[in-house]
Amino acid sequence: MLRLGVNIDHVATIRNARGGDHPDPMRAVRIVEAAGGDGITVHLREDRRHIRDADLDVLMAETALPVNLEMAATEEMVAIALKHRPHAACIVPERREERTTEGGLDAAGQHNHLAPLVSQLLDAGIRVSLFIEPDAGQIDAAVRLRAPVVELHTGKYAHGDPDGVELRRLTDAAALAAKNGIEPHAGHGLTFDNVVPVAAIPQIAELNIGHFLVGEAIFVGLDESVRRMKALMESAR
Repeated sequence: MLRLGVNIDHVATIRNARGGDHPDPMRAVRIVEAAGGDGITVHLREDRRHIRDADLDVLMAETALPVNLEMAATEEMVAIALKHRPHAACIVPERREERTTEGGLDAAGQHNHLAPLVSQLLDAGIRVSLFIEPDAGQIDAAVRLRAPVVELHTGKYAHGDPDGVELRRLTDAAALAAKNGIEPHAGHGLTFDNVVPVAAIPQIAELNIGHFLVGEAIFVGLDESVRRMKALMESAR
């Protein structure tokens, strides 16, 4: 079954715009649980622009869903992951000046930096994922780093793929990852309009979607937003 991980970062973004406690990210988590979401994704950024440390404390204590912690490859974030022991830790590139994650992690070029961090997480029983471009060289690096999961960056596909080039890259990368014993996930920029072709890639086990679902929730509610996305994903299989 293809799983849906729902990223709740932008519920916290709206809260942070005014301060205070509303809207409460944990209320979103409970709605996702009831709507059939399979996991919760959060990105604890260096500047804490989305969720904050206290949000992660509450999330880990109150949800039964698997938590996927997106994090930069820093000692600070590894220490936080080791403290909270989420189900998974997805290592992503992070630049303070970016609006959102721009492109995949250069796992090949950063092997020596990533290797000890990945080992610490794996030794703690945390499932490590690397957010990478759908590229053979990056998958080879994931193999060498012993990452059990890769999340394929779907941004280039989502921003327009009239010739199907990016979809073929995703398809080939998912097959290559699976061939090497790595579970492929995918995410970034996926919507109701573009999710089905990615969801139809047979090796992909999980999609992580956040910004679109939270944005769509303004119009139809988060419950309906999650349920419709799940239905589209299931229709692809």
